[in-house]
Amino acid sequence: MATIQWRPTVNALTTPISYRMLFLPRNVVDTPELAARMAAELPNYSAEELRTILATRNKVVRQSLINGEQVTEENCFTYSLSFTARLNSADDAPPPVDQCLQVRVHASPPFVAEVRHAAQLERLSRDKKLPLINTAEDTLLKLPDVLNPDGVLQLTGEDLAFDPEQGGGECVIEGTQSGRTVQTRLNLVSNTAIMLMPEIPAQAHPWNNEYTIAVTTRYTKHGTPRTGIYERMLRTPLTLSNFGHPHPPETGILTGGAAGADVSVTQNGEHTLPSFSGSALSSLAIRVNNYAGLWEMMRNDYGGRLVDVLVVAV
Repeated sequence: MATIQWRPTVNALTTPISYRMLFLPRNVVDTPELAARMAAELPNYSAEELRTILATRNKVVRQSLINGEQVTEENCFTYSLSFTARLNSADDAPPPVDQCLQVRVHASPPFVAEVRHAAQLERLSRDKKLPLINTAEDTLLKLPDVLNPDGVLQLTGEDLAFDPEQGGGECVIEGTQSGRTVQTRLNLVSNTAIMLMPEIPAQAHPWNNEYTIAVTTRYTKHGTPRTGIYERMLRTPLTLSNFGHPHPPETGILTGGAAGADVSVTQNGEHTLPSFSGSALSSLAIRVNNYAGLWEMMRNDYGGRLVDVLVVAV
């Protein structure tokens, strides 16, 4: 039986440094592959028939949600709706549907328990040969860790080469919450660098502009796929509206820059982050309402996503 592979990676938000377990997928099972595996279990159906069944199932689930229903598959998954909206009063009109309505998918406890019961973990050494992405830069804006849909992204590192034509690997951009796109507009693929015109998948939330990038390759013809994931998030230009500008919307890029003094948060309350060097923003105040929960999440579950720890609202 195949194992679930993981390796330790640095949790950059903890002091002293700690590590989190990073899942390394062996493969991505898409719809054709899923249908083929189902056909092997159900020989009376062809893979094409099962693809049609899967598409019909998804259509029925989608329409049920549109009808305002919840879909529960016994001992499997629950599909439900939720809202992300702030109303200043109970009589306020809600935001547009595309800004507030969210679709949630939850695995049932029995389903999770079955996966855990059968799972066998395999720890990969941090020194094991893997594609290593050291830097990512948009060559048009000359900015690190920026994913510009109108630019060219350059990755540098080690052991990056793969052959997409022969099925020897791929480069993937994936949203932190949804969306996954295999990159096809590759200008250069070598052992030490990759240049590509990014194809950026859409995410469920308009404010989520954070993505991961990964390179998968085989070092021998029949070798095990090895995946290297860039340890920093890439961020696309983010449209910000209603911030008092006379000609909205405004566009900015949330990325690394000169940092001000550290702000130590040790309890609930309002905290001011000063000195955004080189920015029109001189300071930013945030309010922490659940310090204990925030500390626990950042220590044990943080995946490098800004939206997990900071929501800016007008």
